[in-house]
Amino acid sequence: MHKVRLAIVRQKYRPDGGAERFISRALEALESDRLDLNIITRSWQGTPNPDWHLHICNPKKWGRISRERGFAEAARACWQREKFDIVQSHERIEGCDIFRAGDGVHRVWLEQRARIVSPLQRFATRFIPYHHYVMQAEEQMFRSDSLKKIICNSEMVKRDIIRCFQVPEEKFAVIYNAIDSQRFQPATEATRHATRKQLNIPADACALIYVGSGFERKGLRAAIEALANSDRYLIVVGQDKQLSRYQQLANQLNCLDRIRFVGVQQDVISFYHAADALILPTLYDPFPNVVLEAMACGLPVITSFGCGGAEFITEGQEGFVCDALDIKALNDAVNAIPSKAVDSAMSEAARSRILPYTPQRLAAELHSLYQQVLLTS
Repeated sequence: MHKVRLAIVRQKYRPDGGAERFISRALEALESDRLDLNIITRSWQGTPNPDWHLHICNPKKWGRISRERGFAEAARACWQREKFDIVQSHERIEGCDIFRAGDGVHRVWLEQRARIVSPLQRFATRFIPYHHYVMQAEEQMFRSDSLKKIICNSEMVKRDIIRCFQVPEEKFAVIYNAIDSQRFQPATEATRHATRKQLNIPADACALIYVGSGFERKGLRAAIEALANSDRYLIVVGQDKQLSRYQQLANQLNCLDRIRFVGVQQDVISFYHAADALILPTLYDPFPNVVLEAMACGLPVITSFGCGGAEFITEGQEGFVCDALDIKALNDAVNAIPSKAVDSAMSEAARSRILPYTPQRLAAELHSLYQQVLLTS
């Protein structure tokens, strides 16, 4: 039996990215005598597995559209030349066999972003060529006869694609991301105490954590506004060019003394261990890995209807879900979160909810998907 030649397409491969973690977990779990793994990329960070074949496609670029279009053309030329059995793209490129919609639908993101920008910015967005390019690339890819399957990491994204592009139901596979629940575990008394001491958060206080860079999209403003009218603390992990604006907002709302901006962290686990819940009122996020990580660490989650992670939350059990801009509902949720030291029922519910989503399960679902694609090739 010949090896199945699988090509994964990702423009910039960073080991710490959400899509890359999906890819690496999938590839590690799928590695076998029957699979020949290929990565088509513009640039690779980190050390690639020696068994993977790298195909570097790095044409010249003069701006965002040139970068996207140039890579798309080079990647397509590569896979047509190499005649792979399956091409799984994590970029919007027409002609792939499988597309993983890890970034959701661009039009839906613009619809959500329109809720928080000024009327002038909304108007100007219509004339930005990059947005037109991305929406056109999505349209061509989703309507292409070559596309056999779409991997979504939430039902929300599947609904968005069906609404925007009328793709038939049978083309979809909803495969949730995997989480290593051995690595991400609830805090011990010692780890909780140590990080709280380092962050100067009182042992008996209730603290929430926000994790994510790109504060506008992921809702840090709403998180700060929801926290202001409470006695809760907030740990902010991540970076943003507009950081000072968020610090000023917290200062105006008289809650800066309860917020700890800690920047980007290589290892977030100790910060999860200092917290009692995750707050992520994101405008649009297909399914952020931080939701799974936090829940594995025993943190209930407060998030929005625009977050695929909401699918893992039953109201009041593993957390709370509301509109990303509903500050009153967010504030109610913030105040309803118990300190884990007082009541750990939500904490236990959060962790048990994610336990089935192992790398082995992800691998089995992908393996089954590849078999289906090969049968229709």
